[in-house]
Amino acid sequence: MKLILLQITSTDDPVANLAVVQDMIAQAAANGADMILTPEVTNCLSADRAHQSEILQLEENDPTLKALQIQAATLNTNILIGSLALQTGDADGRFANRSILIARDGSIVARYDKIHMFDVDVSAEETYRESSAYRAGTTAVLAKIPEATFGLTVCYDLRFPQLYRHLAQAGAQIITVPAAFSYVTGPAHWESLLRARAIETGCFIVAPAQTGDHGCRKTHGHSLVIDPWGTVLADAGTEVGATYVDIDLAKVDQMRHKVPSLFNETRYILPA
Repeated sequence: MKLILLQITSTDDPVANLAVVQDMIAQAAANGADMILTPEVTNCLSADRAHQSEILQLEENDPTLKALQIQAATLNTNILIGSLALQTGDADGRFANRSILIARDGSIVARYDKIHMFDVDVSAEETYRESSAYRAGTTAVLAKIPEATFGLTVCYDLRFPQLYRHLAQAGAQIITVPAAFSYVTGPAHWESLLRARAIETGCFIVAPAQTGDHGCRKTHGHSLVIDPWGTVLADAGTEVGATYVDIDLAKVDQMRHKVPSLFNETRYILPA
């Protein structure tokens, strides 16, 4: 299965971001991609809630989603939009951080709203309260297309291994982790956490990432693909661009046969 990960530097302008992504998708499809994956908040990366309220759309009206559905059908390729920032119509005005899998015919196969909100104090200068602008999802999502079975996650979910274990036990062969990972925690934790999730689940972990200076913040880059043994198959570094990876899904069963930890659980009493 040929995967192509797009590493981009999204701004707070969805129109400009869409133009960049569509050009990259066209090039990726011309190179025979079975699936093209974009990072978290592909359409708009902004810390300005008032600006987001003005420009973000409900899913049914979102121009990025509509354009990429048409492009998937036209180019006959699967597209994972790592996530879109979307209006929800909620009374408190909070948005959704929604990952969307589009099939080759342009139809939506699955939607996943990011469950774990990034509410952290990385340093005195860098704090985040994602829950103030985004509502948390409540449901883990498994998505099947003819090529493979996917578990969908987003960025900060990466720090909650039970979600990945549950997705793998439900049948996921590939787990996606689109991200806009902090440039502070990224060098310390990004690769280590992704490799751990791959080893623990016996899945391929596929993580397309934002990179660089977005005006409101900086992100780590380093889109990665990890195989079920924990081996890094591809690292995109910090430049904007596309990363091409061929994966062999037979390795999922091979790894789980060698180390069947998904199926060796023993129940125990939790500490008081």
